[in-house]
Amino acid sequence: MANLRDRWADNADGTFYVDRTCIDCDACRRIAPAVFAEASDHSFVARQPADDAEKRRALMALVACPTGSIGTSPREDAGPGIEGFPETVEGNVSFCGFTSKDSFGAWSYLVERPAGNVLVDSPRAVTHLLRDFEVRGGIATLFLTHRDDVADHAAFRRRFSCERVLHEADRSRETADLERYLSGEDPVPLADDLLAIPTPGHTRGHAVLLYRDRYLFTGDHLAWSTRRNGLIAFRDACWYSWKEQTRSMERLLDYSFEWVLPGHGQWHRAESTGAMRRELERCVAWMKGV
Repeated sequence: MANLRDRWADNADGTFYVDRTCIDCDACRRIAPAVFAEASDHSFVARQPADDAEKRRALMALVACPTGSIGTSPREDAGPGIEGFPETVEGNVSFCGFTSKDSFGAWSYLVERPAGNVLVDSPRAVTHLLRDFEVRGGIATLFLTHRDDVADHAAFRRRFSCERVLHEADRSRETADLERYLSGEDPVPLADDLLAIPTPGHTRGHAVLLYRDRYLFTGDHLAWSTRRNGLIAFRDACWYSWKEQTRSMERLLDYSFEWVLPGHGQWHRAESTGAMRRELERCVAWMKGV
């Protein structure tokens, strides 16, 4: 829980604040951009919520914070924030919230399907999500994009008996007993509407998941940057090979999708698959020039 005595001095006066345990993961700034902003190495409350809608978004950021670094004084009921998740992205695709410190605040997503629901990367296994997922039909598959964002995967396995999927190149002691491992660099159909695409670069075993040729869940491989007004890869967070990540990005030009749903960075919907391809081409060209 956040500690009022450790609040950053740059917080705006008022109820909400961020304390010094913040790890600058960016989750609060994307969930409630009207309230939270970025300093050199942390988030802070740039201004207090102006209405009930902004207050609800701020409470959603509070409960989603992986380090519990957001607080209120006097204490506010976090219920509206808790009930805000999972949050619909579009149709049957939702953002789970409740990010984990173990994944540096990475985002996870739920895809509801008649053939079995899919969880992409792992949020915290909090009671609210576990109960909500049960109501929605449970979790059949937990797709782990890479080794960094596995968080509470074992808890979801115990609760739902889901099949956990990870590329073998990112297998570790923590993920040594999963149900399925991908191998090589060829795409692997997981179902008629689900395609796992290995994308080595950020890590050696990174992979993305394509759903219905519309939604691409990209982990730490690809995101939207408002600063560049375009798609971007994270050069300063490439733990394996920038050359391989560039090559992996170029191979994505073979696929059609309209949405990029990342673990870090901003999600983005293009006007069409053609528009997304043009944006991806610009990203590849930028990566080759870095």
